[in-house]
Formats: sequence, C-alpha cells, structure tokens
Amino acid sequence: MLTKKILVIYPQVNDTKIAIFQNNSWVFFKTIPFKKEEADKYDSVIEQELPRTDQILQELKDNEIQLENIQIVIGRGGLVKPIKSGIYEINDKLKEDLGKGDRLHETNLGGLIADRIAKMIPDARAFLSDPVVVDELADIARVSGHPMFERKSIFHALNHKFAGRNFAKSINKQYEDLNLIIAHVGEGGISIGAHQHGSVVDVNQAYDGDGPFSYNRSGSLPYGDLIEVCYSGKYTKKELRKILIHEGGLEAHLGTSNINIIENMIKDGDKKAEFILRAMAYQLCKEIGAMYVILEEPLDAIILSGNIFQSKFFTERVKHRILKLGQVIISPFVSDMDALADSAMMIMKDEAEILVYE
Repeated sequence: MLTKKILVIYPQVNDTKIAIFQNNSWVFFKTIPFKKEEADKYDSVIEQELPRTDQILQELKDNEIQLENIQIVIGRGGLVKPIKSGIYEINDKLKEDLGKGDRLHETNLGGLIADRIAKMIPDARAFLSDPVVVDELADIARVSGHPMFERKSIFHALNHKFAGRNFAKSINKQYEDLNLIIAHVGEGGISIGAHQHGSVVDVNQAYDGDGPFSYNRSGSLPYGDLIEVCYSGKYTKKELRKILIHEGGLEAHLGTSNINIIENMIKDGDKKAEFILRAMAYQLCKEIGAMYVILEEPLDAIILSGNIFQSKFFTERVKHRILKLGQVIISPFVSDMDALADSAMMIMKDEAEILVYE
C-alpha cells in the first residue's frame, strides 16, 4: 500500500482546482475561486503565482492535510517550448520558460506552484505531465500556405493521451499500436488530433482558436475579413485577441457559453440557439473528417472527449455525421485531474520514464 499522497494542482482562468490522491483514490478535492476582480489586480498571469499558492496552502491547512505526507506535487502544463510527450520533473530551465513569453496562460502557473510547494516538503518532487505544447507533428503537417508561417502543435495533449491510453486498456491493447482520432472539447478551444501509433501526427492549433469554434473561441475565420478588422483602428491587439479567444464562439453568438442554458433555450424553442449549436457540431465533424483522410492505416476508433458530450442534442448531431467513418467512443466525464494523478501514480510505481526539460 502506498501511504504517501499526491497533490494535484490545476490552475484555470477563474479558479484553481486542487486534489489529494492516495492509493488509487481521491481523498480530497477543492475548487478555489480566483475571481476576475482579484486577477485584475495583477499585470500578468505570472504575478498570480504567490496569491494562488497562498490560497492552496490555506485550504490544505484548513482541511488538516499535512504537507509532510505529500510525496509528489504535479501541476498542469503550460506554454513552453515544443517538447515530446511524457512526464517532466520541474527544473530551473522549465521554471524559467514557464515564467516568460508574450502569451502566458494560467496553465503556466501549474508547474511554478507545484515546484514552490514541493520545495516546502522534505523529499517531495514536482512534475508536469503532457503540457499543451507536446509536439509530434509529421513534417508535412507543419507546412502552411506561406513560408513565413509554420503550423504549430498546441492542444489538449494531457486529455488526448489519457483518453487514448484508457481506450487502449479497455480493449487490452497498447495505445502505441492503435490509430485513433481524438476530439477534445475543452472549456476553451476544441482540438482534434490524428493519433498514429502513439504519436499525434496532426492536430489543429486549439490555443489560438484554429479549427472549429467552441464555447468561447472563434475558430478559423475568413482571414480577408479578419485583416480588415485588424486594421480598422477599432481594436487594440489585446482587445482583438480577447474577442477572438475569450469572447467568440457560443459566447459571441448566443450571449452565453453555458451548455445547460443553451439546451434550455433550445427546449424553449429558440431556433437561433439550435442552429448555432448545430453549426458547432458541424465544424467539429468537418475537422474529424480532415483527420480521417490523413491517417495512412485503418482507423481503430474516434474518441469524443469533453463534458459537452453529456449533452444529448450536441452528441447526436456529431455522431450522425461521423458514424460512417468507424467506431465512435464517447468519453463525457473528463477529468484532467485524473490524468495528472495517473501520471503521478506511474512515477510512484516506477512505471514511467522521467524526462528532462532542456
């Protein structure tokens, strides 16, 4: 029996999720709000590291969780340089890259907070697992229509890899032996990846909103019209990024990104809400079709991952179009926390290679 505990840290825009995992079970879970008015006090995301850390420590203290019983602290991965899939022990170089750049995101805080807390505990270690910059793209997938621009891999790598490995286990096979299309609908963007023998050889760049529109991402846009808006003088660069990445998608079309509210709107006869949600499903299916044709071997399954697939309306509209391609697996109860805890358990059991960030 493993007596030591795992602390999982998952920062998001408006909150920080933390949990304690022990002996294959959750023993504590808490979502700590980090409200907009609090975030607005800081000039950058990285400045939130200390206040969020203090919140976590206070929650652990209030719930009588002793730090000395924690062996591994694992955090959500962030925007660093492109790296291969796996588990990384947090070192000085990784911390340096997590704390710099012009596109810092709340995901970057996961590793920084994990390292800060681990250093308070004798013999504890801090890790990241499959951050959003995992890059396994085939060379041909990097090519865009102009040499000034190269396609990049930024997607829900943690969710994709976890979903792929879980499906492989369910059929008594290895993830590396399968060809899969995995579509993850996150709280921000939507990423659809072609998984070929354990490598994501192509995937849309979900962070900037490439691909289908989502809850609040605008998705791929007619770039002629976008150029005109950029040079209209109406918006600053910061304002336009906010519009496209945080205030687009369902939020822009319907005034809400809450799928439960939208479903109630549809039940009440709101034809616009029905049409827009159908359009989101349509775009998701179109991207799945694009990934289907680039796989060079027969497809084993399409995995649909994300809490939105608890919506019968949305799920049926997606399945209707893609069932012709092959087996469809629905994974509607998604937990990044489970994925991170799974990685930490592999470390405890010496079942995982620990990679070094350089």
